Amino acid sequence: MEEIAKLITSFITKKATRASTQTRYRSPVVGFAAAQDPLFGELKTIASPKHLQPEDLLPGAKAVAAFFLPFDRELVEINRRHAYVSRQWAQAYVETNRLIAEICRELAGELTKRGINAAYQMPTHNFDREELISFWSHKHVAFICGLGTFGKNTQLITCQGCAGRLGSLVLDCPLPPSPRPGKEFCKNCRYCQKACPTGALQEKGLDKKLCYRHLLAVAAFYSDLPLSDVCGKCANGPCAVLEAE
Repeated sequence: MEEIAKLITSFITKKATRASTQTRYRSPVVGFAAAQDPLFGELKTIASPKHLQPEDLLPGAKAVAAFFLPFDRELVEINRRHAYVSRQWAQAYVETNRLIAEICRELAGELTKRGINAAYQMPTHNFDREELISFWSHKHVAFICGLGTFGKNTQLITCQGCAGRLGSLVLDCPLPPSPRPGKEFCKNCRYCQKACPTGALQEKGLDKKLCYRHLLAVAAFYSDLPLSDVCGKCANGPCAVLEAE
C-alpha cells in the first residue's frame, strides 16, 4: 500500500503549504506504524491506563498515520523574544488545530473514496481535565510512527524540530511502517527548563498542573481568541527548528 502512503503524505503537504492561515509552515513530517505494533499497548503504562488503542478508534485497524506541521522560524523567534506569550503564537495554536482537524476530515473523505476507512481524534482538548492525561496522545503516537524522539521539554522533537502541532489517523488498510530515528534530536542543553516561565519543567519532569494553570492564564489573557491554552516557551529553544536531512 505504498501508493496510499504517498497519497497521505502528498495530501498533508499540499494542505499545509496552501493553508489560508496567517501561520506559515515548513515541510510537514509524516510517518506510519502498524496498528498491531506492541508499543501501542505499552502506552497504557507509559502514557495512561485510559489511553485508547487503534482498535478502539477503528475496529479492524491495520495502520496508524501521524504528521507534524512545523511552524516557520519567524514565528518561533517572535514567541521566543516576547516577554509573555505572543499573540501570533496563540493564534497559530488556534489556526493549526483547526487545520489539523480539517486535514483529518478531508483526508478521511479521500480515503473513503478508495474503500479505506479512517478515524481520528481532535488535535487537542481530548484529555482528562482532572488528571491532565490524554486519551489519545498524538506525540506518543507520532513517536511510534517514527516521527522523532522525546526531549527534555517532554515534547516530540522531529527532524524539523518541535515547534508545531501534531495530528494522527487510524486506517483499516496496511501501510509500510516508517523507520524510527537512529539518533536523539534533543541536545540536552536544558534551554527549555530555563525558559519555562513557571518552573513547572524540571529535571525530574513536568508538573502538569502548574503548567496547565499557566496555559489557562494565557487563554484568559487572549480571551478574544478561541481557547488558546498555550505557551510554547519550552519549544522555542535550539530544538524548535531543525533542518531535515
